[in-house]
Amino acid sequence: MTDSSAPLPTPPTHYNVPRYGLVALVALTTVLLDQLSKGWILSTFTPGDIKPVISGLFNLTLTFNPGAAFGLWTGLSDGWRQLLLSLTVLIALAVVLFFLRQPTHRGRLSQIALAAILGGAIGNIVDRLRLGAVVDFIDIYLGSSHWPAFNIADSAICVGVAILILLPQSKTTPKNA
Repeated sequence: MTDSSAPLPTPPTHYNVPRYGLVALVALTTVLLDQLSKGWILSTFTPGDIKPVISGLFNLTLTFNPGAAFGLWTGLSDGWRQLLLSLTVLIALAVVLFFLRQPTHRGRLSQIALAAILGGAIGNIVDRLRLGAVVDFIDIYLGSSHWPAFNIADSAICVGVAILILLPQSKTTPKNA
């Protein structure tokens, strides 16, 4: 005979389980959109071509970035630049994967943001492995002042980081985390 008044154990909620399917979907979609857009640009443009989309604000162009974000480390020799970029990418991927396992980052929006960062990093790694540089093509400018050219992977990384920064952080960790 069992005691029917004993409380049942509480199963873990969806909040406590990382959504690896969601993470995979967002990351793979980011990589796919990034690589398809770069493929189109590579097949349509030659380096230096400029196609105005919104005059005075937004052009499409083809540039190659052998350095890190916004041309960082482009002045280093190839060996040192590749070593620093490889280490930076490995550390960034490890940090994203670490955060995916943390209870404070198991909410849906946090998982999507981390997946966007992961997908963006992978999209740019594909370029580095395939071409030795990252394909950039989005040129935002005002008058003669241009922001460094970027791509969809860069955008996904920036949006993901912005969401994580702006997302209210829980002061307590959920039970069963």
